[in-house]
Amino acid sequence: MRKELSRKAELSIYRSIYVPILTYGHQRWVMTERMRSRLQAAKMSLHRKVARLNLRDRVRSSDTREELGVEPLLLHIERSQLGWLGHLGRMSSGHLPLEVFQTCPPGRRPCGWPRTRGKHYISRLAWEWLGVPPEELMKVAGERAVWASFLKLLPPRPGL
Repeated sequence: MRKELSRKAELSIYRSIYVPILTYGHQRWVMTERMRSRLQAAKMSLHRKVARLNLRDRVRSSDTREELGVEPLLLHIERSQLGWLGHLGRMSSGHLPLEVFQTCPPGRRPCGWPRTRGKHYISRLAWEWLGVPPEELMKVAGERAVWASFLKLLPPRPGL
C-alpha cells in the first residue's frame, strides 16, 4: 500500500476491494487445508502491507490482526457459508441451488481419497461451530429465528 494513505483508508480498501476478490463465490466452497493455507497467506500478505511489516519482522499473524482490528478471513467465510445454509434450508424444493446442494452425482469416481462434498462439509462446519447434528441440520436451518440465534453463537466480529 502507499505510504501517503492512512491506515484507516488502507483498511477500507482492504475491506471493499480485496476481501470481495478473495472470497468471490465462497458460499459454495469446500475448504480444504490447502485452500485455507493459501487464503491465509494471501490475507496476511495484505495485512502486513497495511501494517507496514514484512516476514523478517517476525510478528505473529494474530498480533497483526488484533492491531488492525480485522476479522479472520476464514471466520468471515465460514459465517457466510452458514448463513447461506439458512437460505437453503428455507428454500422450497425445486429451486436450483437447493437441488445442487442435495445432489449426489451418479457414476464412479476416480481412485484416491474421497472428495468432500459441499453437503458433508457444511454439515461438519455446523456441527463444529454450532453443535447442530447433521441429521437435524436442514430442519433447524429452515427456521429463520432459530437459525439466527445459532449464528449469534459464532465469535463476534471485531470492531462491531
